[in-house]
Amino acid sequence: MKIVLTIFITFALAASVASQNNMHNKHDVALLFGLNQPLLLNGFNAEINYFTTKFVFDYSHGVSLELFNTLLPEDVQKQNLAAHLPYSTGLGIGYRFTRFLNLRVEPKWHRFEMYYNGEIHTPASQIIAYNTFTLGIGLYGRWIPFKNSPRFLKNFMIAPSIRYWPNVSSSLSNNQFIYNNKYTGETETLQALNIGAVNTHWVMNISIGYLIMTR
Repeated sequence: MKIVLTIFITFALAASVASQNNMHNKHDVALLFGLNQPLLLNGFNAEINYFTTKFVFDYSHGVSLELFNTLLPEDVQKQNLAAHLPYSTGLGIGYRFTRFLNLRVEPKWHRFEMYYNGEIHTPASQIIAYNTFTLGIGLYGRWIPFKNSPRFLKNFMIAPSIRYWPNVSSSLSNNQFIYNNKYTGETETLQALNIGAVNTHWVMNISIGYLIMTR
């Protein structure tokens, strides 16, 4: 509960400060694709953003994300496990400090399927599957590098982001799963994973895309 309150207080303060800024009058819709997902996680992510003069709304959906080896914490590596995420999805609503910078509150849902590293992903080889829910904040940039160019390049968009997405809940009992590991020969405990880099709450990415509607 303290985490949730902190998130919303931060969001409210940012909105109060930003209300003094002079915003432009365009409403834009952007279609974006994350770079980390195909380059680091062997998956895919698409995101739709709607910008008003002061606010931004988004929906994003990642599919077929793979976490393995050094992308996982040391205890999970020792258990010789890998995580497959069939989806990681959610919404965002935020306030625009300027046309270039915005802060969002983001509820997200993630599906984890755990397997032994290197094994084919089948129902028979699956160790456990569970869901997590995160509620966090994200600071986003919005850069239109070729806005003064003619024709196609004019609406090309780059959106770097840094997000803090802590786990609020998981479908695991006590946020953990106890099982017999066939590689270690021991009874092991698997904690519900965080969605961020190397099991942290931090998620950083760069997305690229296109303004598909402006007015």
